[in-house]
Amino acid sequence: MPTSREQRSLFGEILDWMLAPLLLLWPMSVAITWLVAQNIANRPYDRELGELAQALARQVPAHAAADEPGRRALRTELERQATLLLRPDDNDSLFFQVLGPGGERLAGDADFPPPPDTAAGPELHFRDDQIHDEPVRVASIWVAEDGAAPETGTLVQLAETVDKRSQLASEIIKGVILPQFVILPLAVLLVWFALARGIRPLSDLQQRIRARDSSDLSPIEERHVPEEVAPLVAAINDLLTRLDQSIASQRHFLADAAHQLKTPLAGLRTQAELAEREIDSGQADPQAVKHSLRQIALSSQRAAHMVNQLLAMARAEDKEQALRRQDVDLVELTMEAVRDFVPRAMDKRIDLGYEGPEGGAQAHLSGQPVLLRELVRNLVDNALQYTPAGGTVTARVTPDPFGQVVVLQVEDTGPGITPAERELVFQPFYRALGTNVDGSGLGLAIVIEIAHAHGAEVILADARPRSGATASSPGALFTVRFPVRAAEP
Repeated sequence: MPTSREQRSLFGEILDWMLAPLLLLWPMSVAITWLVAQNIANRPYDRELGELAQALARQVPAHAAADEPGRRALRTELERQATLLLRPDDNDSLFFQVLGPGGERLAGDADFPPPPDTAAGPELHFRDDQIHDEPVRVASIWVAEDGAAPETGTLVQLAETVDKRSQLASEIIKGVILPQFVILPLAVLLVWFALARGIRPLSDLQQRIRARDSSDLSPIEERHVPEEVAPLVAAINDLLTRLDQSIASQRHFLADAAHQLKTPLAGLRTQAELAEREIDSGQADPQAVKHSLRQIALSSQRAAHMVNQLLAMARAEDKEQALRRQDVDLVELTMEAVRDFVPRAMDKRIDLGYEGPEGGAQAHLSGQPVLLRELVRNLVDNALQYTPAGGTVTARVTPDPFGQVVVLQVEDTGPGITPAERELVFQPFYRALGTNVDGSGLGLAIVIEIAHAHGAEVILADARPRSGATASSPGALFTVRFPVRAAEP
């Protein structure tokens, strides 16, 4: 069996979608802040380191001495100048190196890492590297004669450890990140408060609906609901309106049913009391008692017919039953109904017949057999009730040669139905004016309900033109057009 889906909180889901991006962006913000802090911390120290490297480079001659004594003198002078220029502080250490045109070391640290190829040229270049397994920031510059390639001259490199830079970057990160630890929870709290305040109208609407009486189906006031919820409230109001109409229709139906059942039940009681008086008086007339018993039987028959019609109406309105469909042969149903009503037609001296194919696959459709049988029987029963003695009633099935529809027709030679009443006769308990026929008034209401459940169309017309001798009895022709593949109700 399918498991029921867990009920979700709209408040929680909106809060998750608002906070999830915020919590995802916060680590990205920390990473970007760290990179920016490193860049900001490098700028002033790179400027100072570059000025020292350029000052040291100005002390280097364009041509280094070729002999060994000259190199020693140059090394001594460069180290003396470096001692004067490079004054390390308490945090960082400074390293320098001067290489000759041939790559020989003229002065400085021997373990200095060589510059990459991208550092060629007369400009000052900066890079991150390591000396003695310690991270350093290196500034390098080439010194050459005018017009000569820089790479043919002397290379000056100056390196500084990065403690001051790391401290400055850490201070920048702390100054930016630490306030976020206060701002982020405050932002979450403000988002929660704003969201709670935003959905408060939904809670108010819920309380208003819960406070209603179960019999109050009036529309919900839409003026005080948010614009986003207004379509939902409008849909609920539409449902309440339809529900109110349905309940009113059911109340009217029950009142009419009670009124209709009251007459045969009252007749039963009256005839039973008359028969009882006849017997108690000791002068009971067998004919009178027989007449009372006949009336009792007739009243009970009317009451039973009324109850059957009410049950048929309930089945016709049952949407679940209408969904249980199968292949139905309309010809077989119609012929069965005609056979069942033949004795009654003979009693009334009415010619009841059937026209159309006799079985086969020509008039099959998708439908509910019990309901379709009820539809055919009610049409034939209605025709027999309103057709006078000596008249004719014909049930007819006409299959569509293209296989799209199946047509059922029931035609009689009765008084017919005026155009003004053709919509009214399908309402429950309505009887055509000017007729004294004894019936429940539910037959055609059941027909229209079953037809709609099967996606069928019901057309009511005169069987013959209203002119001359047929003006007073044009007859009625009921036509029901069933789609072969009935639409879902």
